[in-house]
Amino acid sequence: MRAPDAYPTVSGVAAAARILTMRHPDLCRMRLAGESRAGRPLWLLSVGHGRRRILVVAGPHPDEQAGGATVLWLAEQAVCDRRRFAEADVTWDFLLCLDPDGTVLNENGPAGERPPAVHYRHTFRPHAAEQPEWASSLRTPREELPETFALLAIIDELRPVLQCSLHGTDVGGSWVQLTGDIPGLAEPFGKYAAELDIPVQTGTYDALFWQHAGPGVFVLPPGGAQERFGSEPEDANGSTWSRPHRHGGVTALVEVPMWATRRIADPAPHPDPAHAVGVLSARLRKDGAAAAAALERALPLLTRAAPASGPLLRGVEQAVGAFPGLADDFDGLAADSPVPLTMAHVAALDIAARRIPLRAAGMLLRLLDEARLDEDPAGEPARLRSRLERRIDAGARDLIATTDARWVPIADQIELQARTCLAAADLVLQEPALALP
Repeated sequence: MRAPDAYPTVSGVAAAARILTMRHPDLCRMRLAGESRAGRPLWLLSVGHGRRRILVVAGPHPDEQAGGATVLWLAEQAVCDRRRFAEADVTWDFLLCLDPDGTVLNENGPAGERPPAVHYRHTFRPHAAEQPEWASSLRTPREELPETFALLAIIDELRPVLQCSLHGTDVGGSWVQLTGDIPGLAEPFGKYAAELDIPVQTGTYDALFWQHAGPGVFVLPPGGAQERFGSEPEDANGSTWSRPHRHGGVTALVEVPMWATRRIADPAPHPDPAHAVGVLSARLRKDGAAAAAALERALPLLTRAAPASGPLLRGVEQAVGAFPGLADDFDGLAADSPVPLTMAHVAALDIAARRIPLRAAGMLLRLLDEARLDEDPAGEPARLRSRLERRIDAGARDLIATTDARWVPIADQIELQARTCLAAADLVLQEPALALP
């Protein structure tokens, strides 16, 4: 496919998939797999007629936008490589976007390369209980999101040997999280990342407590073992990631960065991790207090303009509410870390601590914009908006400068994600009986 220089829209991905099915009706088919909370279609594209299924899920987090183009890349590759996959008795299934409602909310920003402050100014990160992959670990079956229900039904119907979930990070490197080991994946993954000059993230906030299966490849620890910080309610074992285990399958989450930094690839032990993480904890408390004060100032203004509710507000409220617990978690890590902290670990924790206030400020600004409040430059809405704008500009500038990060071309993000999925598929198809936790 032509190298893209912009992230495709939800409707654009669906249109491209539909064209592919029209061009190859003998091999490709597309069907409705469900509807979102707002009634948007959840499209499933299938390529091939084999009995063994590989499921690829795009758009699980709406602010991680490479996945839509990645599924198109993989679908075209499956068409081009039809003979090999037919001999392997494989069908590729692509859920084109798991959270179209949230992804559409991210489409109001630039589709291609953008300044970091502009990225955070237009971002949307849903409350954890409204993220379809995580929701099943936070809700009862009666309260299941329709997107989650649709994905679980797809998994139970197709019984995939491999589920690939397409994720991304704003600043960092590339890494893979596995719900069961796929032996040998670290070698091709590292090779592809090196060819594209994308750092492999050897220490990550997301998988700090996970087991290592090679540089940048992390395996979910056995049930009952710690896998996230204590203040984070999500549970990987209760998420859609673990559903393929019922059918002997495994899930691979493939993360690619928008801005890459080599600081997250340094495996050297940190000389004073307790002090470094303690500083991050203190900054979290300071930024959290500022974010809480901004939200407190904004709520009366938003309530006067319209009822204060909606996914943006719930996203802000969770981000603001996360600061105290996460600061406590960092304090505990500084006092007694269960893993030896490397330079990469501390860099990843630093990025995470800077990212949360930027997301909160960006979403709060969007709420103020949507409320269309009084534009008097001396009025309270204008003063609050100006303060949030300055906070985003300074915070994004410091994040990029501190990490010495550079923009990764969108084509490279997509290629690394797609090639890693292909490598995982090849290994799983060679060795279907994998060790699950």
